[in-house]
Amino acid sequence: MKTAVITGASTGIGYATTARLLNADFHVFGSVRNEADANRLQRSFGRQFTPLIFDVTDEAGIKQAVGLVREALKGKTLDVLINNAGIAVSGPLQFVPLEKFKLQLDVNVIGLLAVTQAFLPLLGGIQERKENPGRIINISSVSGVFVTPFMGPYCASKFALEAMNDAMRRELELYGIKVVSVQPGPIKTEIWRKAKEDDTSYPDTIYQPFLEKRSKIIDKRSKNALPVEDVANLLYKITIHKSPKTRYLIAPNSLQIKFIRLLPDRWADQLIFKLFLSAK
Repeated sequence: MKTAVITGASTGIGYATTARLLNADFHVFGSVRNEADANRLQRSFGRQFTPLIFDVTDEAGIKQAVGLVREALKGKTLDVLINNAGIAVSGPLQFVPLEKFKLQLDVNVIGLLAVTQAFLPLLGGIQERKENPGRIINISSVSGVFVTPFMGPYCASKFALEAMNDAMRRELELYGIKVVSVQPGPIKTEIWRKAKEDDTSYPDTIYQPFLEKRSKIIDKRSKNALPVEDVANLLYKITIHKSPKTRYLIAPNSLQIKFIRLLPDRWADQLIFKLFLSAK
């Protein structure tokens, strides 16, 4: 039976991917942040699911979780680590509280690295053992390759993740551990509601009219967003593919995103500005 550790398993992509891998006869260790979610997922998923209660910013909690997984593996290699846990802080960089920006990086960047470092020995990242290495899948974002206004903190964390992903991929090749970045575009998750809530945090600023329009853009795009099951199916394919690609972009408007990235910066700036002006 193959094994997987998935962070942020309580909702969204993490929950859907847990369900998909269990359906493929994996044993899944899924991280949640509280006992209530652990009990809920245990009831939903059954004996092939083991909840791990930790926050990615809690090194002691991560260490304890690694011990539980090591004991369950009984000397076998962990097949895959899916770094999914993350948060999205939005707002104009001029006014975003520094403690929120720091939290964004603590969770999406430093927390991800802390989890990866802790689980690497179980994936085969030790000098004495090179057979049957596992793999790492990092859930990045379209925001890791293209920046949109008022998503600066989140984009910064995902650009940092893309850099770490490239470094990990090249460094961990020495162990035979494959590292893959998955870049979802608009997906039907709670991130849309949370982003809209952040838009109300900057009244009486020059950005207020644009943030109001952004909420309308979010409403429109959320209707066309991909279901989380599409991402879960892709992640399953990556876990079993003998030679996966280094990165996967999955979005309903992927061609548009690729086209805009090819434009000169000033042209892209003008397109984005016009998008906000035309939002109704």
